[in-house]
Amino acid sequence: MNRRRGFTLLELLVVVGIIAVLMGILLPVLRAARAQARQTRCGVGLRQMGIALSMYASENRGRALPAADTGDMAPTYWWGREDKGEIDFTRGALWPYLKSETKRSGLYECPSQPWGTYLPQGLTGAVTSTYGYNGYFLSPAATPGWSWSIGHRPWVNLDHLPRSSEVFAFADTLLRWGADTRNAVLLDPPWLYQNGIWRRNEFPTTAFRHRGKAMVAHVDGHVAGHGPGRGQVSAEAPRIGSVGDENAPHYVPDWRDW
Repeated sequence: MNRRRGFTLLELLVVVGIIAVLMGILLPVLRAARAQARQTRCGVGLRQMGIALSMYASENRGRALPAADTGDMAPTYWWGREDKGEIDFTRGALWPYLKSETKRSGLYECPSQPWGTYLPQGLTGAVTSTYGYNGYFLSPAATPGWSWSIGHRPWVNLDHLPRSSEVFAFADTLLRWGADTRNAVLLDPPWLYQNGIWRRNEFPTTAFRHRGKAMVAHVDGHVAGHGPGRGQVSAEAPRIGSVGDENAPHYVPDWRDW
């Protein structure tokens, strides 16, 4: 009777080697494809937020969205309201124009920065957003943490804003605070105005989490990725810093006139 010859050890090793080479080629391609998909989802979400900003302005005589209203015991932010230890996302300034919940894997959470990769800010410890709003320039008097020093600056009218295609509205953000990485709902510039003097921001919030770029919704509505350029960026991951070394043209375009 004829006997079927099995694979030799050498042949098996060759097959295993070929499979290993193919996996080595395919895995980076698959990782890049997944990263691209997350970046695309991020851009789509930011695009919707940019449209909502335009809708708000059109109903408020061109006035930019407020970053927050902290006039009572329950502060209301652009993404929602903290009230009695809970978050009411239906009270956020964007809600009438973009009815999206603040939740895990929701519109306000970048898919490349999922829950568990950062510590949440706020009293509730719940999901808010991993995107930041440029209230520092667009709504100075309604930007918590900074309004005491910049509240005298005029509230921006988007209808009369020159070069709006360069000015940031929303972007990928994070905050490094000591050894912790926290979410940040404000997009802070590389220089801060304090007591009549511009000082370098030691805690910038722009996050370059999409293969070295931050996704940004500009005031005119278009979305694009920006690298840090000459801006200072933390060496270790996650990379946090600013786009460029100056406030103009993206964060505070008229900062030299303050």
